[in-house]
Amino acid sequence: MPDELVFMMGQYAAKIPGDRSYAPNHLWLKPIDGGYQVGFTAYSVRLLQDVYFLEWSIDPDTRVRKKQSIGEIESSKALSTLYAPFEGRVIEFNESLLSDPSAINTDGYGRGWLFTFETDAELLDPAAYVKLLEAGWEDTQRMIKGQINEG
Repeated sequence: MPDELVFMMGQYAAKIPGDRSYAPNHLWLKPIDGGYQVGFTAYSVRLLQDVYFLEWSIDPDTRVRKKQSIGEIESSKALSTLYAPFEGRVIEFNESLLSDPSAINTDGYGRGWLFTFETDAELLDPAAYVKLLEAGWEDTQRMIKGQINEG
């Protein structure tokens, strides 16, 4: 397995496993059976904090456009829309998360996977994803501080 990378979010180390690819909207894609298993990166889980509700707005076996709304997730931070990472086809959802999404928080790179997906899109390798995080970290910190100041 390729080496794991780490992106430091202040004191928090967000792990970026080397055995998968990434999307700019902070999802990981791990190759499985001609497609990909997809889930939230440690970076996105850290920003969301405790996820406690997940709902899909499309059915399995649905073709999607890049950035198409496919569901919603609610966490201690906010209610957020989930978007398709690329053009492709959502094959199936991790049904166990609908009744108990806690695996997203506790095992995001394992049991907390969200859906399986087929795409021909060009994916980010771990190093390119870390560069994307580095480029946006200053803006993310401003956003986080703004949320803290509002609350």
